[in-house]
Amino acid sequence: MANSLFDLRKVLTLLRSSVSNEEHDFTTLNLRTAVFLLAIPMMLELALESVFAVVDIYFVNKLGVHAASVVGLTESVITIVYSVGIGLSAAATAIVSRRIGEKDPEKASHAGAQAILMAVFCSVLIGVPGVIFADRILALMGAEPEAIKQGMGYARIMLGGNVAIILLFLINGIFRGAGNPSIAMKSLWIGNFFNILLDPILIFGFAFIPAFGVKGAAIATTTGRSIGVIYQLYQLSKAKGSLTMKARHFIPDFKIFKSLISIASPATFQFIIASASWIFLAAMVAEYGSNASAGYQTAIRLVVFFILPAWGMSNAAATLVGQNLGAKLPDRAEESVRITVKLNVIFMALVTVVFLLFARQVAGIFIPDHQHQQLDYAAMALRVISSGYVFYGIGMVITQAFNGAGDTKTPTLVYFFGFWIFQIPFAWSLHRYTDLGITGIFIAVPVAETIMAISVFLLFRTGRWKTISV
Repeated sequence: MANSLFDLRKVLTLLRSSVSNEEHDFTTLNLRTAVFLLAIPMMLELALESVFAVVDIYFVNKLGVHAASVVGLTESVITIVYSVGIGLSAAATAIVSRRIGEKDPEKASHAGAQAILMAVFCSVLIGVPGVIFADRILALMGAEPEAIKQGMGYARIMLGGNVAIILLFLINGIFRGAGNPSIAMKSLWIGNFFNILLDPILIFGFAFIPAFGVKGAAIATTTGRSIGVIYQLYQLSKAKGSLTMKARHFIPDFKIFKSLISIASPATFQFIIASASWIFLAAMVAEYGSNASAGYQTAIRLVVFFILPAWGMSNAAATLVGQNLGAKLPDRAEESVRITVKLNVIFMALVTVVFLLFARQVAGIFIPDHQHQQLDYAAMALRVISSGYVFYGIGMVITQAFNGAGDTKTPTLVYFFGFWIFQIPFAWSLHRYTDLGITGIFIAVPVAETIMAISVFLLFRTGRWKTISV
């Protein structure tokens, strides 16, 4: 009994430490403890990021299938924005973690500031055409005319306000690289609080506030994310901790830009490859009508809701790999990946069981009972796609380990062949030339993910990632 109480106290102490702003030396700390301290806030951070999408779809589904469809299709396009944010975040994490491992916080702060400058520039390049051509983008995605009419304002706000998305991802990557993921987590807490508060008010109206409909969801989400970014910038400006950004750090440094681009460009392309694949799949599903599209989009948001915590655990591996390579401890970096893979497999296996047994019940939380066709499609998509969850977990950890080492090219090549050369043609063939129809589209997802997980595992075993310089 005494031992169990001691273990409980130890776990609670670690939990408190993981969500505090306390800093640790992850190049010397016990690896299991290090994974725990990093993974808990990172899992919570990305679970909260997925809450943005889940909250939106919960309220928007009450406006009908056209509204739900256009929100889902816009979100598919927004994944390109996520790709840029995640790519820049991967570069920032790799460089910042390496400098922290080398015990050089001044260079870490400078690299982070340069990444922020690059993020703002990229957001302008995306936002301007996104606002101008929002209706054409939705039409290309296969949205029905009524869906475009209802959702064009939503698309314009989300695409125009993409700077909040990119900066939220990027700055959280900076904090993760520095080994302080609790700040990243808290920025999502703050952003989600305002999103959840504003969503029903702006969608349906309240007191003197008019109902904006589906456009209100975009205003609420963009506002919430922007407040989260303000919190991040405040934390970066504080004169404490290993990262303290000053005005001098924001003077353009083209040498750092070059390093960031060399890592971020394949990392961005890596996620654009995956995002484009999801866009193609969404367009294929849209051929079956708004019920199929809305059901699929709801299912994907639920899938992402449970994948993002696992991705958060994978980010722990990226930080540990970067910092330990910076400290010239490659074997310790490799062991951190092994430990994280085991934990992620356990988590994903549990989620698989839940979705296989209770897919309809889970989807039913977000889809009203009378929209039974949409619910049928959502449940089918959840069951089929979640069947590959364990392999998603393995692939995510090893991919992030490559990214944390600064080797973003290897997983990008795997993604290119896995998604574009295999998954898209496979899904197209199954839905177009077999009796499987829409089910064939869903089947292509776990099959492709399994092949990619095996591929990155074999490449990781070669050890080439240990020799990358950043």
